[in-house]
Amino acid sequence: MIIFGTRGYLYQLALLTMVCGWCGNPAAHTLRKRVTKFTLFFVPLFPFSTKFATQCTFCGGEQQIPKEQAEQLLAQHAASQDGNPFGQAQGQGQPGYAPGGQGQNPYQH
Repeated sequence: MIIFGTRGYLYQLALLTMVCGWCGNPAAHTLRKRVTKFTLFFVPLFPFSTKFATQCTFCGGEQQIPKEQAEQLLAQHAASQDGNPFGQAQGQGQPGYAPGGQGQNPYQH
């Protein structure tokens, strides 16, 4: 007996701020990649389907996009980050936070 089938994998590639096509609100959208792989005896062997989609975090609306558009959005996201995972300019911290300075934080008693 041979056991075969498929298994889906979902990867979140980025979190983007865009205007939603469903609700019209400027909101965060997740850029996702769905890969379906052929399995033999529960071992994934090779991918046979790859799809990209964005999903609005405000209304939950999902829209499939072509690979080229997904790569373009991912490149724009990487360029806006400039290697900083929090999207802040270098040398800036949280408001009201002074590293190493005693008494400089007005929110701390």
